[in-house]
Amino acid sequence: MRMYDIINKKKRGGHLSKEEIDFMVEGYTNGEIPDYQVSALMMAICFQGMDEKETLNLTLAMRDSGEVLDLSAIEGIKVDKHSTGGVGDKTSLVLTPMVAALGIPVAKMSGRGLGHTGGTIDKLECFPGFSTALSREQFYENVNRIKVAIMGQTANLAPADKKLYALRDVTATVDQLSLIAASIMSKKLAANADAIVLDVKTGNGAFMKTEEDSFALAKEMVQIGMGVGKQMSAVITDMDQPLGNAVGNSLEVKEAILSLNGLGPQDFMEVVYALGTEMVLAAKKAETPKEARNLLEQTIKDKTALDKFAEFVEAQGGDKRFVYQPELLPVGGIQLQVMNTEEGYVSRILAEDIGLASLVLGGGRLTKESEVDLSVGILIHKKRGDWVRPGDALATIYANDMAKAKEAYARIVRAYEISSEPVGALPMVKGVIRDGVFSLTTLSE
Repeated sequence: MRMYDIINKKKRGGHLSKEEIDFMVEGYTNGEIPDYQVSALMMAICFQGMDEKETLNLTLAMRDSGEVLDLSAIEGIKVDKHSTGGVGDKTSLVLTPMVAALGIPVAKMSGRGLGHTGGTIDKLECFPGFSTALSREQFYENVNRIKVAIMGQTANLAPADKKLYALRDVTATVDQLSLIAASIMSKKLAANADAIVLDVKTGNGAFMKTEEDSFALAKEMVQIGMGVGKQMSAVITDMDQPLGNAVGNSLEVKEAILSLNGLGPQDFMEVVYALGTEMVLAAKKAETPKEARNLLEQTIKDKTALDKFAEFVEAQGGDKRFVYQPELLPVGGIQLQVMNTEEGYVSRILAEDIGLASLVLGGGRLTKESEVDLSVGILIHKKRGDWVRPGDALATIYANDMAKAKEAYARIVRAYEISSEPVGALPMVKGVIRDGVFSLTTLSE
């Protein structure tokens, strides 16, 4: 078998066999096939596409390029959740303890953020002593004992994806649907939970900017998971403005704790409940979405989710006092209010610009080696649909460097669009794909 023939076949619109895909993935991962040939194939795929079978075979080849976790030591139906990423997305911090409080095992692998803000692991490291460097035995024991554990991704989890993504990133071949779906799902399948719930963002602050593209990606990933017998759901959610009010690591942790105390922003909680509903249904703890949501709401009312979060933080070496005393969490020493200059209604907040403002402050990473300042961020005071007057505070910046604060200020001002006409709130949940079937009835039926 020759890589030249595989490239030529795809260039002419042919369908690659499992053997051809396996040959390419294994050869590239082992360093036997050079970058320039794989680059040519990736570009051919961008122009010619891949069918459902090719996409599944690519995903499985990438999954099998490294370690696949064996979760058989964990009792019950193991559930996992993945977000395609957004601005202010602290969902896992609230969702996982709510689901675990219902006795559903959440076995999750997470990474650090690269871009706007830190990832789930960065946020959790706001708790002094917290660690995701768990052994397999600790990971399994924690999930069995307290029903939730989050472990850092190992270097040997889908190593083919790491190599392929780095190559796609510098050859303008990132934005092909099958390649995106295979990249995400190879890691999720290597983590090997029984049920996977996907939060696919759509809008200005999302990777996929249009609802059409977001639904297409969600459908592709659900089909991949179902192709290997996983229980799959995807929730398509709005990211045309920041999720909730807090953007930045410690600020998002504070907002997550507020949410676990029943004081979470409505838009944020709508997304949490939609995702949680799918996780509860997948775990067979409820028969209808309405029953699932009622169970989740009860964990907030009786504080069992809050206590589960504290138990989880302590089990992974963190100081649980910070859960009950969030004022102990670090915040930037400089606080600067962003003032409004127009009268009207907030018609839009460009989420991507808010994310870049957080990045300027030091709340995210430009490269994998970048240091993240956990204490900086932005607190949004006015959201889509709010009436504002000149002199109203749109947001508060938390910073440790005045020059950076001023640069972030300019970006936040540009992110706000003000209209003279009233603007209604848009639905946070655009739709759900559950076991391959599209639905809009996630929360109430």
